[in-house]
Amino acid sequence: MLNNDEHLREPMDMPDPGFPIKVHTEQFDRAGVVLFPRHWHEHLEFLFIERGEAVFECGSTPIQVRAGDLVAVNSNELHYGVSSSADLLYYAIIADTSLLHSAAPDAAETKFITPIQQNRMLLRNHIRGDRHITDCILAIIREMERREFGYELAIKSGLYRLLTLLLRRHVATVLSEDEQTKRSQTLQRFAPVLRYIDVHYPEPISVDDLAAQTGLSRYHFSRLFKELTGHTISVYVNTVRVDRADYLLRHTSLSVTDVAAATGFNDIYYFSRTFKKYKQKNPSMVRKPM
Repeated sequence: MLNNDEHLREPMDMPDPGFPIKVHTEQFDRAGVVLFPRHWHEHLEFLFIERGEAVFECGSTPIQVRAGDLVAVNSNELHYGVSSSADLLYYAIIADTSLLHSAAPDAAETKFITPIQQNRMLLRNHIRGDRHITDCILAIIREMERREFGYELAIKSGLYRLLTLLLRRHVATVLSEDEQTKRSQTLQRFAPVLRYIDVHYPEPISVDDLAAQTGLSRYHFSRLFKELTGHTISVYVNTVRVDRADYLLRHTSLSVTDVAAATGFNDIYYFSRTFKKYKQKNPSMVRKPM
C-alpha cells in the first residue's frame, strides 16, 4: 500500500517568496494535447483563454472554454486540461492567498480571505462574458509583464478587486467547516489511488486492489471515486491510458501497435476503438511526423 501523502499536490515555488504570485503563458499548436495532468495545490489559480479552445476539468466537471473565458480553480481543487484546437494560448495566474493577509486579522480577512483559503467559500469555475472581470485579469497580467515601479501595489489591489467581483457574482458554494473537512478527507484518502493509476496505467488495474488502498469496500470505493472524479474507475483509467498514448503518438516514433502495448492495451483493435471514442480521431490521425 502506498503512503497516504499528497501525491497529486503540485509543488508551487514562487519566483519571489516575498510576493507570492506568478503569471505564465502557455501556447499549444495541436488539439488533443494534455496541458497538465490531474493535480491540485493550495494556491488559487486563474486560467484566462486568450485564443483557441480547451477543456478544463475542475473537480469532476469538464468545462469547454473558448477565447475570453476565465476558469477559476479553487484552492486544493483537482484540475486537469487538454487542448481542443490547433492554436491555443492561455495565461495562468497563480496566487498564494497569504499575499492578501493583513498584519492583524480584520473583517475582510475573517469574512472572505480565510473562507476562500479554507475552501469553505468556493468560486464558480467557469466565467464567461463578464467584462469587468476580464479587464481585471488583463490588468494583473499587464502589471506582471511590465513590472513598472509600484507594480506590487497594482497587483495586490487588482487581486482584491478581482475577488470582490467574483464573490459578488460568481460564488458557487459556501460550505460549513464539517462539510469542508469531509471534502478534504476524501481528497486526501484518494490521492494515493490517483497517483497509483498515473504510475501503473500500463499494467492490469484491479478495482479491488484500488479499494484496498483506501480501506473501503468495492461498492463504497466506486461510489466515492465517481463523486470525486466524475468518472467510473474504468473510464478514468482509460482516460489516463489514452492521454499517454496520445503523447507517445505525437512525440515518439513508436508504432501504433507499440504505443497500444506501452499504455496497457493488449488488443490493437480495442485500443483503436477506445482512442477514437475519447479523442474523436483514429490513432494514426494524430501521429506527428518524426
